[in-house]
Amino acid sequence: MCLRLAGEWYLRHGLPDLDDVRGAFDAGGVKRISFATADVAGWDSALVTFARQVAHLAAENGAGVDLGGLPEGARHLLELAEAVPERSGARASEERKPLLVRLGESAIEARAGAVEMLSFVGEVTVAFGRFLRGKARFRAVDLGLMLQHCGADALPIVTLISLLVGLILAFVGAVQLEQFGAAVYVADLVGIAMTREMGAMMTAIVMAGRTGAAFAAQLGSMKVNQEIDALRTMGISPLEYLVLPRMLALCVMMPLLCIYADLVGILGGAAIGVGMLDVAPAIYLQHTVEAVSYTDLFGGIFKASVYGVLVALSGCLRGMQSGDSASAVGDATTAAVVTAIVLVICASGLFAVVFYILGI
Repeated sequence: MCLRLAGEWYLRHGLPDLDDVRGAFDAGGVKRISFATADVAGWDSALVTFARQVAHLAAENGAGVDLGGLPEGARHLLELAEAVPERSGARASEERKPLLVRLGESAIEARAGAVEMLSFVGEVTVAFGRFLRGKARFRAVDLGLMLQHCGADALPIVTLISLLVGLILAFVGAVQLEQFGAAVYVADLVGIAMTREMGAMMTAIVMAGRTGAAFAAQLGSMKVNQEIDALRTMGISPLEYLVLPRMLALCVMMPLLCIYADLVGILGGAAIGVGMLDVAPAIYLQHTVEAVSYTDLFGGIFKASVYGVLVALSGCLRGMQSGDSASAVGDATTAAVVTAIVLVICASGLFAVVFYILGI
């Protein structure tokens, strides 16, 4: 049986069905199949796919296949496809696992991740204890570089985000408060919101996307280049030499960045209050000072310190867990940002409940 092919054979046109070919085999008498492609105007992998389907159908029915009539390129591709066996597991399984099986596997993976995280936290705690006793082994110059990276280098993005948050809070508050003739209380709204919650949380989210991702990428690249293995070979703890300086730097700089973010956010709110609501600068400042208490200020600073620990832990943990390929470093960076933001938001909600119970 000779299959005469004509026209354009492109994937965008789809593939013809094999019902006629199956019917010929069912009728019997077909011992060999050949192709005539003189009228084919153009082709891509669609032609190769169709020919391979016909070849498999012929093999199932005990017939031979003559590929000589196919274009030379298609013939070579078919020969290559037959020469290289399909890798096991390359095709997605049509049978999905039962729901309970998938839930169980997810629970096992979550448990393993939690155990690994707790182990990492314990090792970091031990390393921090050695630092307090003056026995931790890391270079002071690395700590200085990390302080600059986590502090001064982060000021531009923290300034922009905090200023915009203050502007947004003030603008939204002004629209509502003007209805009651209480526009001056925008100063109270912005001051309390920035110092108590938004300054610390927005700074933490910015640092998660900036510094936490950088930590994961740096440590992941070191693992790919086997630098971490080299440190272990020399008897140097990677946690002390690499992780500890990064965690110390971020934990030290986060409270300072929080104070700076509070100030910039209040200035952004003042820009709306003074420029849009015609509130006198002295009155705006007075309302801000009267509204913001030391509890709000130091509560926000305490939150920022905790958020700094969470961001540093997430970045360093995912970096140390990175695989040994370039794509694994990218995956570790993404996981570090996601983990840090989730932990920061969860911690913020927990702080809100605890502070409410304590009456703070």
